[in-house]
Amino acid sequence: MSELPDNPISATVDFAREGVQHGFLKLPYSRDDSAWGAVMIPLTVIQRGQGPTALLTGGNHGDEYEGPVALSKLAQGLTAAEVTGRVIIVPFMNTPAFHAGRRTSPIDKGNLNRSFPGKPDGTVTEKIADYFNRTLLPLADIVLDIHSGGRTLDFLPFAACHVLPDKQQQARCEAAMRAFSAPYGMRMLELDAGSMYDTAAEGQGKVFVTTELGGGGSSSARSVAIAERGVRNLLVHAGILEGEVQETQSIMLDMPDGDCFIASEHDGLLEMCRDLGDKVSKGEVIARVYDATRTGVAPVEYRAARSGLLAARHFPGLVQCGDTVAVIADLTG
Repeated sequence: MSELPDNPISATVDFAREGVQHGFLKLPYSRDDSAWGAVMIPLTVIQRGQGPTALLTGGNHGDEYEGPVALSKLAQGLTAAEVTGRVIIVPFMNTPAFHAGRRTSPIDKGNLNRSFPGKPDGTVTEKIADYFNRTLLPLADIVLDIHSGGRTLDFLPFAACHVLPDKQQQARCEAAMRAFSAPYGMRMLELDAGSMYDTAAEGQGKVFVTTELGGGGSSSARSVAIAERGVRNLLVHAGILEGEVQETQSIMLDMPDGDCFIASEHDGLLEMCRDLGDKVSKGEVIARVYDATRTGVAPVEYRAARSGLLAARHFPGLVQCGDTVAVIADLTG
């Protein structure tokens, strides 16, 4: 197998230099309105002395805002004197999608979190994925990717880790997830994990934590506060910042199999019958979908396939066939 070509992205910062640097990942992108243009992905690198490296990302999906807000504030306020090791902050990981306020890139429709390991000679989104996979992830010891539900989902605020073949690595990831100290903690099942950033990081042996901190295409004071506290807790846990982890009571949840997900098989008007955080019983009606093209038609009822806690729901009032309507998680502690 031939070696991959070099990635065209260049960094305007020196990842080995001490101090605070604000710069860009510069991806050449020739287009109609800029013949010799570039996609400019902002980043901050803060380094002092020897120690672990944390890679902190937000905006993997462009309609999720807790990460971009919390990490923009961290990049502005964190000083080198506070750090032992290195912190790499990328608040707007998929910058084209973020500027468009959309989950995917307006350039190539690419979903960055389904584009790994990426291609150095592929689409814009694939080039970004390849740079993270082959350049930034190898620098990191601990990786945090902050998500929320975006415009089409709403979640209970949780930090998450995955079940991994390497149980020692899984234990390290779970310890970091607990240190984040969100109101909920989740052992998470992904529907299509193969091409995710999460899988790329875990495949390189990194301690990886992700989150879902709300949704609806906006952020709240509460969700941003959870993100800010969690980021600092994680940096303390990693030994990069001094101090104590600010612990809060986390309710542990589990998504063990596909029965957790309720998907719509119809287009129409969505009525949620239970709210986030409610305990539900197997067989209970969770949602109804009404035919929005005529009156007098009985709605389709969607029932829980398991008992548990309603951890996520479809956000807009209209639903399409194939959309996830709800996620029911097991309460484990």
